[in-house]
Amino acid sequence: MRTTDIRNPDYFHKVVDCQWACPAHTPVPEYIRMIAAGRYADAYMVNWYSNVFPGILGRTCDRPCEPACRRGRVEEENIEKPEPVAICRLKRVAADNKGDVSARMPAPPAKKNGKRIACVGGGPASLTVARDLAPLGYHITVFDQDPKAGGFMRTQVPRFRLPEEVIDEEVGYIVDSGVEFVGNRRIDSLKSLLNEGWDAVFVGCGAPRGRDLDLPGRQESAGQIHIGIDWLASVSFGHIEKVGKRVIVLGGGNTAMDCCRSARRLGGEDVKVIVRSGFEEMKASPWEKEDAQHEGIPIINYHVPKSFEHENGRLTGMTFEVVRAEYDAKGRRQLVPTGEPDAFFPCDEVLIAVGQENSFPWIERDLGLDFDQWGLPVLDEKTFQSTVPSVFFGGDAAFGPKNIIWAVAHGHDAAISIDKYLNGENLAERPAPHVNLVSQKMGIHEWSYDNDISNEMRHVVPWAAAEKTLKSIKIEVELGFDQQTAWAETQRCLNCDVQTVFKAPLCIECDGCVDICPMDCISFTPDGEEAELRHRLTAPALNTSQDLYVADGLKTGRVMVKDEDVCLHCGLCAERCPTGAWDMQKFLLEMAHASPACRTPTTRRNAA
Repeated sequence: MRTTDIRNPDYFHKVVDCQWACPAHTPVPEYIRMIAAGRYADAYMVNWYSNVFPGILGRTCDRPCEPACRRGRVEEENIEKPEPVAICRLKRVAADNKGDVSARMPAPPAKKNGKRIACVGGGPASLTVARDLAPLGYHITVFDQDPKAGGFMRTQVPRFRLPEEVIDEEVGYIVDSGVEFVGNRRIDSLKSLLNEGWDAVFVGCGAPRGRDLDLPGRQESAGQIHIGIDWLASVSFGHIEKVGKRVIVLGGGNTAMDCCRSARRLGGEDVKVIVRSGFEEMKASPWEKEDAQHEGIPIINYHVPKSFEHENGRLTGMTFEVVRAEYDAKGRRQLVPTGEPDAFFPCDEVLIAVGQENSFPWIERDLGLDFDQWGLPVLDEKTFQSTVPSVFFGGDAAFGPKNIIWAVAHGHDAAISIDKYLNGENLAERPAPHVNLVSQKMGIHEWSYDNDISNEMRHVVPWAAAEKTLKSIKIEVELGFDQQTAWAETQRCLNCDVQTVFKAPLCIECDGCVDICPMDCISFTPDGEEAELRHRLTAPALNTSQDLYVADGLKTGRVMVKDEDVCLHCGLCAERCPTGAWDMQKFLLEMAHASPACRTPTTRRNAA
């Protein structure tokens, strides 16, 4: 096998599974250690630099980091359901306990550079672009049809999940950095906007149109049938304050979960979610489904809607075909009727949450801005530049609906592109991340981090009393960890960013590290092809998605192979090694954000 090149930033980046999985590449173990040390403001700022909205995301993130957490792969075999570290909820701990950090936020630049950028939409993608570019001297104007910035974070996430004061605070940090926000202005013509002389335009208007269902009875019952995202926005702005007693929610995504839980709080006594797919195939996050069921909302699967039933223009219920899933030889699913009688469910209102679509009627088709067959803009996937060079997209407006953390990641990349575009640079030349790899050794057998890993199970976030939360759309359900519980949860982190670094010339092949490793993840073995070698290690390394750490140059001609997949980063190999061939080195990766450092040396010199 080829010797691992640990100088490649991506190698150890992939070993920090949580950070690798995060679209914004937040250095998760770093801020968790800060929380453990009571450094909440520092932990918040580490988050803020990467993901911009720690308090918001600490409550609403889709948590791609958590399924990637190695803790879920190395728990004892007798644990029925290994659980990752509560990364998202620890992010909220930093936000809840940080104190006043306003002095640590960037001040408005003393001098503007004369270039003007318009951001269409006041959601997370546009706000990230504004956050990154305003300190560089650009005049940033964010336009939104609503009176306050925040976009779908404000209009579609219910207040019982995300209090408005949290949105106001974190959006405020951006607006106060010298960004101009223009609310109550809907951009209805890109051509007109471009004619205003903007140097660049960023489109971050989200995916504002919810899909409808064209079924018999839809038009006759229109007064009692609502598109989910529009209904949530009306609830957010106080235009809707009550709902019928019997409510059906159609759809299996997170929007459907927000709809059903909101309806429960607005007077719905019989609220149910009905979905055409299987329960496990629903797009909603597992915890969102669990939260809905915890509040007594049933989820009925394998029911395909057929018609809206009505009498004299009044909705009375819905009829569904009962189906089952069948799979062909290639694993493709098909829903086929079971032959059972159609199911009828009475209801007073229906909320349709079966997906969202991009809607760009305000972008004229004679501008040279190309769209694909799905109605999405044709973009460079790396730079987010459209076929009109001065126009960039991000968030749901770019590649379709995802979530907040993906919108933030798009905003960071688009901001680099806009800065390079306005400085006449090649947008494809992206800056490399900043990497540090520093030994944590403090003595012969001492390290500057705590490598004693807790064996406790994942701690549960407490909830407010149901008798209170189900009576109000504004009372936050999750209370968050207190400081003591948060500390206990931080101790479950495996410190995956503290890497085991091996120096073959120092190794005497005594096998001390092999003997002491609690996971049997270190092997000294003859070289061979990877597929064969993985099966003859001390413990077979079967997760081929995780690279092996391979080092040659040993005196016997063998290779050292370490299975990164199950390594605890406990440091016992380094403590046992009599020659110092093993070292524990903290890997810190910071992704590049828009700044003069992102430009080529020639451009930087000219700017200076």
